[in-house]
Amino acid sequence: MRDEKITGGKPWNPRYTYWPARRVGNLLFISGTTGTDDEGNITAPGDIVEQTRQIFRKWGPLLAEAGCSYDDIVQTVDHYITTENYRGTAAVRREFFKQRLPTSTGVQVVGLLRPHALIEIHGIAVIPEGK
Repeated sequence: MRDEKITGGKPWNPRYTYWPARRVGNLLFISGTTGTDDEGNITAPGDIVEQTRQIFRKWGPLLAEAGCSYDDIVQTVDHYITTENYRGTAAVRREFFKQRLPTSTGVQVVGLLRPHALIEIHGIAVIPEGK
């Protein structure tokens, strides 16, 4: 069975204890992602909508490396610390999931490990045959 680590073309930091994504067979498991830039800084403090947009932007290279697209994502789980403007994240989902919406679960939590992160999302994609 095919098993590979996916980094989205970025070097992996050996201090991490996880991979950004991992392909096992025809499944792609995307680690919990927050809305950070390449240096690890939150891109939009206080703005859950823009943090959500940044999360899905970061998924693009991971999906491409695995040979799939946003439409191949079948499940997402959102962990969010505020409900303020959480409904605005739905419009962001429609920007990225144009053909097929994935199943989704939202869980409100007390906090996230990354300071100033308002949302963290992880997902699963099914990679098309032959990829």
